[in-house]
Amino acid sequence: MKQNKVLYQIKTLEKMIARVFFRNQVIPPKVVIDNISKTTTPTQMQIIGYILEHINEDIYQRDLENILNLRRATVSGVLQTMEKNKLIERITYSEDSRKKKIILNEEAKKVFLQNQKKIDEMEKVITEGISKEELDTFSNVIEKMKKNIEGI
Repeated sequence: MKQNKVLYQIKTLEKMIARVFFRNQVIPPKVVIDNISKTTTPTQMQIIGYILEHINEDIYQRDLENILNLRRATVSGVLQTMEKNKLIERITYSEDSRKKKIILNEEAKKVFLQNQKKIDEMEKVITEGISKEELDTFSNVIEKMKKNIEGI
């Protein structure tokens, strides 16, 4: 196996980051909510972050599907878990009973802020010694790869 292949390198980096997160508890693997241990997944963090960034807007499942580039079933399952874990509440839209507005509760905000601090710490660790120009190039390459995949 050639270790310089792009997919191998991406997967290896992802595993290394996850290992450090959980081994060194840069991000706690479990977050206590209502005295029950719950796992906050990266997708849940993305959803909470997006809703917080758009706090004055009504957010629906379809919005999350489009913004996060996830399938309907995936978003539906994540939202069901978040609702079960009391991170969100879904309220039926008055004009269309098929649409449900997604509302964060205070616990979700608290969990997000705690985890965001840890994510920021990890970001500093993995980008140490890398210039802004190198990071810009990296971001540009990743964006091009994503566009290539979208074309399939």
